[in-house]
Amino acid sequence: MTETGPATAAQATFCPAGDRIYVLVAAILASSMGFIDGSVLSIATPAIRANLGATLADAQWISNAYLLFLSSLLLIGGAAGDRFGLRNVFALGILMFVAASLVCAVAPDPTFLIIARAVQGIGAALMVPGSLAIIAKAYPREERGKAIGLWSAFSSLTTILGPVIGGFVLTTMGDWSWRLVFAINLPLGGIALALLLLRVPADAPEPGRRLDLLGGALVTAGLLLVALGLTGTDGSVPMLSHIVIYCGIGLLALLGFLYWESRTRTPMLPLHHFRNVAFSGAQGLTFLLYFALAAVTFFLPMTMIGGWGVTAAEVSIAFLPFGIALTVLSPYAGKLADKIGPGPMITIGAAIVALAFALLGVMAPLQNVWLGVLPLTILMGIGMSAVVSPLSTAVMTSVEDRDTGLASGVNNAVARVAGLLAVALMGGVAAFVFERSLGGFAELPVFFGMQPDSPLAADAESARMAANDAAFAAIAYSNAALALISAVIAWFTQVNRLRKG
Repeated sequence: MTETGPATAAQATFCPAGDRIYVLVAAILASSMGFIDGSVLSIATPAIRANLGATLADAQWISNAYLLFLSSLLLIGGAAGDRFGLRNVFALGILMFVAASLVCAVAPDPTFLIIARAVQGIGAALMVPGSLAIIAKAYPREERGKAIGLWSAFSSLTTILGPVIGGFVLTTMGDWSWRLVFAINLPLGGIALALLLLRVPADAPEPGRRLDLLGGALVTAGLLLVALGLTGTDGSVPMLSHIVIYCGIGLLALLGFLYWESRTRTPMLPLHHFRNVAFSGAQGLTFLLYFALAAVTFFLPMTMIGGWGVTAAEVSIAFLPFGIALTVLSPYAGKLADKIGPGPMITIGAAIVALAFALLGVMAPLQNVWLGVLPLTILMGIGMSAVVSPLSTAVMTSVEDRDTGLASGVNNAVARVAGLLAVALMGGVAAFVFERSLGGFAELPVFFGMQPDSPLAADAESARMAANDAAFAAIAYSNAALALISAVIAWFTQVNRLRKG
C-alpha cells in the first residue's frame, strides 16, 4: 500500500500497456458505427421511404425502434459492464449491433427494418456506455486524457464526414444505396470485435452488482406505449382514442417505473438526485432542447429531399457547417463556462438555437438551400457549441464526484428519450398540418416529406409543396419555443456568476 502515483494508477487498469491501443481502436470503431447511423439516417430516410414504400409512421419507427431500446436500457447497459466485465458486455453489444446491421442492410420491407433497428438499439445500449468506460479502465490516469482526446477527435471526424459521404453515395447510386449506411457497420464492427476478443484480456466483473431489470422493463414498456400513441399507423394523424388508450397505459407504466425506482435497493435511476435544483434543471433543459433539436434535424432533411426535390448530397453539405461549428467551438465554450458558469453559456446557446429554428420556419417557403438553410445550420452549430460542453459541466458538478458517471448516463438517456418522443409527436403534427394545408387537394395521394409517385398538375404540385413547407414551419416554430424555454431554465437553475453579480 505504499506505492503511489503512476504505479498505483497502472494497477487500476486491466490491460497490459502493449494492448491498450487495441482497446482504443476498438472503442473508436464501435463509436463510429453509432455516429454514422445516427448522423446519416435522417438524410437516408427519404430514400428508405421511396425504396421500401414506407409511410411516414414507418419512417418514424425506423428511427424510434432504435431510440426506444437505447434510451430505456442505457443505464442498465452501463451497470451490466460492471456486473459482467466491460470487455465482455462491450463485445456483446458490438456483436448484436453488427448482426442487426446486416439484417437492416438486406431488409425487404419496413417491418423487417424496424425490428432490426430495435435489436440495434439493444446492442447500442450495451455498447455506448462501454466506449469511454473501457478506455478509462484500460489506461492509467496520466495517459487517459490523451486517449480520450483521440477518441473524441475521431468521433468528431466521423460525425462531420459521415453525412457528407452518405449524401453523395445516395445521390450518385440511387435510393437503394441507403443499405450501405448499415452495411458499413460489418467491417467496422468485425474489426472492433476481433481486436477485443483476440488482443484485449477480460477485466474483472463485480458479481455482487444487481441489475434493475424490472425498472428497465417498465420504462421500456411505458415509452413504447407512449410512442405508439403519438405515432399514426399510416402516416396520418393518430385518432384521439388511439392516443388516449396507448398514452394512458404508457403513462401508468412510467408511474409504475418511478414507484419501483423509489422502492428498490438498486435503482437504475436514483430519484433522490432530482431534489437537487441544478441536477433536475439540467435534465429538464436537456429534454426540451434535445427534443427540439431531434425534431428539426429529423424532419428538415425529409422536407428538403421529399418536399423540395433537393438531392441528398446538397442536404449533407448544408448540414456540414453544423458539425464543424460544434467541433471547433465547443472547447472554447467549455473554457468560458469555467469563468462565468455554465448557466449563461447554455442560455445564450439555447436562445441562438431557438432563433435558428424560428428562422428556418420563416425561410421554408423560399425552398433555398444555400441562402435559407445553410446560414441557419451555421447558426444552429454556433448555438449548440455553446451548450454541449457547459451542459456536461453542469451535469457533472451538480452531483458528488462518486456519482458523476451515473449523472452523465442519466443525462444521455434523457437526451435519447427526448429524441424518441420528438420524432413520435412531431410526425403527427406534420401530418396534421400537411393534410389541413392541402385545401381542395386533400384527396390527392400525397404525403408529407415524400415525392409523389407520378407528376402532379401544376396547381396540385404547388399546393403539395406549400403544405409541405407549412408542416415543417409548424415543427420549426413549436420547437423554437421549446428551445427558448430551455434557455430560461438554464438561466435560473445552473451556476450563473453573471446573475449572482
